[in-house]
Amino acid sequence: MIRWIIVIFLALMLISWFTPLLNRLGFGKLPGDFRFRLFGREWFIPLTTTLLLSVLAAGVSKLL
Repeated sequence: MIRWIIVIFLALMLISWFTPLLNRLGFGKLPGDFRFRLFGREWFIPLTTTLLLSVLAAGVSKLL
């Protein structure tokens, strides 16, 4: 159980570090990435970016 918590924590840390780089590359601004304001907060749902990064990760893991 503690291993999963550590893995999730590290994954969230990596995502937060790479978010500015991915935004500069155009990820997060693709068609299918939804940004909207609701209840005074801005919400972001990156559907297309998630699918694209998943396919990229699967391709890399297949090569290794």
